[in-house]
Amino acid sequence: MKKGFCILLYFLFIAILSTRPALAQELNSINKADTAWMMVSTALVMLMTFPGLILFYSGLVKKLSALNTMLMSIVSYAIVSVIWFAFGFPLAFGKDVFGIIGRFSDVFFSHVTSLSGSIPTILFAVYQMTFAAITVSLISGALVERIKFKSWIMFTVLWITFVYIPLAHWVWGGGWLAKLGVLDFAGGIVVHISAGVSALAMCLLLGSRKDMRILPHQLGYSVIGAGLLWFGWFGFNAGSALSSGQLAVDAFVNTNMAAATGLLTWMIIDLIKDKKATVLGAISGSIAGLGAITPAVGYVNISSAFVIGVVSSCLCYVAVSYVKPSFKYDDSLDVFGIHGISGTWGTIALGLFANPVINGAKGLFYGGTHQLVSQLIGVSVAIIYCFTATFLIGLIIKRFYGLRVSRDSEIKGLDESEHEESAYEF
Repeated sequence: MKKGFCILLYFLFIAILSTRPALAQELNSINKADTAWMMVSTALVMLMTFPGLILFYSGLVKKLSALNTMLMSIVSYAIVSVIWFAFGFPLAFGKDVFGIIGRFSDVFFSHVTSLSGSIPTILFAVYQMTFAAITVSLISGALVERIKFKSWIMFTVLWITFVYIPLAHWVWGGGWLAKLGVLDFAGGIVVHISAGVSALAMCLLLGSRKDMRILPHQLGYSVIGAGLLWFGWFGFNAGSALSSGQLAVDAFVNTNMAAATGLLTWMIIDLIKDKKATVLGAISGSIAGLGAITPAVGYVNISSAFVIGVVSSCLCYVAVSYVKPSFKYDDSLDVFGIHGISGTWGTIALGLFANPVINGAKGLFYGGTHQLVSQLIGVSVAIIYCFTATFLIGLIIKRFYGLRVSRDSEIKGLDESEHEESAYEF
């Protein structure tokens, strides 16, 4: 134990000693307005996880597992923060190695002083860290109320390392999918498809809960969480422009439009089908719209954002209300049904609606076919890779440690059985 601690201190000492100040030329090239906007955007995306997603998810579960649900996202954020700082960023965004992965260098950001566009690279790295953190946290929604907490910690480490980081490099880091022309402005493939498909793989491996119903113990928490997610999504999408110019404004407006149309569409479906609008339906629709516009937000105009939000809400409604009951898989909080489906649709929609006037890409409806083909390739690769790799990770954890809590622990609630805590009196 002491030896391991000494080794850790040694590497931290080397990292500190090897850090050099930024060159004056680099400092003079920094755009202060863009840097300020990206710092705000980074904080907004952090807000999406802690407390946005934490409130959204915890309000939807049974009260005896609410704290456990919160802690899953909290610990994931902390783990990803360390992994990204230690080695994740250079592997995802470092110099390309055969289109597969980035070059392993600059451990603990020891020499990162360059610029990414008009902002410091280290700021870009921290911004991307918040994306990685919320992606793995999204997966937890499919597994709540039955996965061992220690197994979730193991899963977070392995999944970020072997699923998220390679996929991020392929799409955003100059990897082989990027070279094929696959576009993903803010995370339709890298965040939503990867989280949704991985969630499906894990919930199939885990099996169903004793009680598969969604029984929100405090839906008000989820409404607050949804509002924080919507708010933070402006940093998520508009921040991905990496500047404070016109492209960020376009992304900002498109984000709000898709969220609003997604919410209204789900509400209308509820009114037609059940004669009553529901709060859960409304916030689910908003997330469906937000997830779908994410990959296309910097390539389409506002009328396309309107259509993308409407169609996404319809598709997600079908997935949640009909597909899941038909196949009887227990995606507890509909991570696949909302994030996986919306991310897939939005990525394909980019290939249909991309307006060359906005950001250069030309979709099918503007006379281009190549972009749609590229998007279909990107979607297919992401689904196959994420499902297979995640399933293998789950099998390894299950084989050597186990995934599920006992049936008694599930009935008792994971707050008490996993943490010996409770936010409520019994």
